[in-house]
Amino acid sequence: MNISAAAEAAGLPVKTVRYYADIGLVAAPARSTSGYRTYDDASIRKLAFIRRAREFGFSIEECRELLGLYEDQNRSSADVKRIASNKLEEIRAKQRELQALHDDLSHLVESCNGDHRPDCPIIEYLA
Repeated sequence: MNISAAAEAAGLPVKTVRYYADIGLVAAPARSTSGYRTYDDASIRKLAFIRRAREFGFSIEECRELLGLYEDQNRSSADVKRIASNKLEEIRAKQRELQALHDDLSHLVESCNGDHRPDCPIIEYLA
């Protein structure tokens, strides 16, 4: 399968598929006799795996580690759980940060009269 078909099957842009091969996240595919990269089903499964992991916010290095575990039939699920648990805590921390930003901005918006006068608590806070 050529790169555009593989990218579509994995749900990724072609540029991303090339990037993952360039950085060694997935093995660079073999080339056909005409010089085109050819992707097999295993490569497409790995690309889709990476896409889903990236959707959860896993970094490239975390994806590399998860792929290593995916390919290791002797892996311990505890290793996978550790990586996912760390990511979950990062998400929770980000949620707390976003909630604090939401609360602060909401208070500022409620405090602003939004009329023709120049005084504005939002501008005062930002200054």
